[in-house]
Amino acid sequence: MSNAKHTEDHGHPKADMRKLTRSMAMIGKKILVLSGKGGVGKSTIAVNLAVELARQGNQVGLLDVDLHGPSIPRMTGLVQQKCFGLEDQIMPLAVSENLKVMSIAFLIPDDTQAVIWRGPMKYAVIQKLLADTVWGELDYLVIDAPPGTGDEPLSAAQLVGGDAGAVIVTTPQKVAVEDVRRCITFCQQVQLPVWGIVENMASLYCPHCNHEIRLFSDHSGGRELAEETGLELLGSLPLEPEIAKSADAGLAIRDCSISPRVSQEMDKIIAQLKSKMKPASTQGDVQVLKIAIPTANGQLCMHFGHCEQFALITANPQTKTITGREMLTPPPHEPGLLPKWIAEHGARLVIAGGMGQRAQQLFTQNQIQVIAGAPADTPENLVTAYLNNTLQTGANACDH
Repeated sequence: MSNAKHTEDHGHPKADMRKLTRSMAMIGKKILVLSGKGGVGKSTIAVNLAVELARQGNQVGLLDVDLHGPSIPRMTGLVQQKCFGLEDQIMPLAVSENLKVMSIAFLIPDDTQAVIWRGPMKYAVIQKLLADTVWGELDYLVIDAPPGTGDEPLSAAQLVGGDAGAVIVTTPQKVAVEDVRRCITFCQQVQLPVWGIVENMASLYCPHCNHEIRLFSDHSGGRELAEETGLELLGSLPLEPEIAKSADAGLAIRDCSISPRVSQEMDKIIAQLKSKMKPASTQGDVQVLKIAIPTANGQLCMHFGHCEQFALITANPQTKTITGREMLTPPPHEPGLLPKWIAEHGARLVIAGGMGQRAQQLFTQNQIQVIAGAPADTPENLVTAYLNNTLQTGANACDH
């Protein structure tokens, strides 16, 4: 994947979106690790969240969507390694039996080559990494995004679908907290739940006398931000020199000689984070996908806003079977109401005949994928075709 020769692709084929939806349906929880400020240790938190979740017996993926400065390969001991696969399948690299890693660095031949891409190209690449990486079934996907509220975190938040939330990382000082506060606002604007705040580098403990040294004049910025925003402070980690050494060596926190204080705080962060996550959309132990289809007279309604009822179809993407159906009467039509209403019923995909671009954007903001241009047919036939990758789509009847 040579970044110098790539051209920007402003179109995103419907087949790619269907593949993305199926891929994300095989993943339980998606944890986006974000920060409005660089240098706060966000990647360190992301790596150690993934490592610890894997050590607890979960199947975990770790995705690095920092396209300009990917650091996950170094921190996981995979620097200069490359992954291979077919054109539409990318094989992630394994750190352990339970942990797989993917980064743009694994696809670029020269590790010293600069990535020079604008927004549309970044969106397309992140979509490809999410859709084409052969994760298999995962309990958790941890996504390490670059600092700020730009193209990469926005694309990831829009593309991951349901069962996603953010962990916000900050350091105590005001210059970091102010930027991180904007990151929280960003999550609210894109309808991404924030599961909590991690305060990093809160203090330094002397290795000789164990005296606590406050590194910043404002030593409680993370806690104050949590109180101000009503979010949970998941934990407060001290600055630990061994953590920096372990990151350079490709080791996780638990693989280096750190103080029990850090280890205990990481345990607390993991426990608090897991308690914050809502239960996955499951039937027993089987991951399910809910698909909403606007209908009229028992078939797909070609004009989204004119439908009589929505068929809410529950399907198992692994076995490609339909497991349930519910007919829902929508509320009176108001701008922006239907996407939120459909999201509240657990749908993560809408199959439509025609839908305007503004409506599609509203669904994306509510973590719902849209496939437009589907033919008039029964909801069951449409979902079966989708699950088997045979759904034929044509022109969007409401593309205006």
